[in-house]
Amino acid sequence: MTVDADAETLSIGEVAERTGLSVHALRFYEREGLLVGPVRRTTGGRRQYAAVDVDWLHICVKLRESGMPLADLRQFAALVRQGPGNEAERLELLDCHRRRVDAQIQALVECREVIVRKVDIYADHLNRGQAGGLWDPTER
Repeated sequence: MTVDADAETLSIGEVAERTGLSVHALRFYEREGLLVGPVRRTTGGRRQYAAVDVDWLHICVKLRESGMPLADLRQFAALVRQGPGNEAERLELLDCHRRRVDAQIQALVECREVIVRKVDIYADHLNRGQAGGLWDPTER
């Protein structure tokens, strides 16, 4: 990945602010090989990020928030770093993750349906001023 020498560079604090990741998390991502390029450093050793790093980190955040395992994210980043020619492998990783997310969404929809039914039952009982039949442990 080539970075234009005149392009805006960002400090680790600025990247943390733009991505919502902590400075500690950014260092972790770098250490774990989750970035698509090496983080440049100033002569004083301070990290310098480019806009493309922020864009990639936004993708990483969404993949992690949706439950992608670190090992899969690490593999995805490695494939991206390798460049063109492995798009089918990238697609398989993303598609597998999408299927997991779809299953999670379906499970949550089913959970929500149960909750909605229970809310309706309790609301109905409260509106009628009756609590009978609502999981009364003394009626065993």
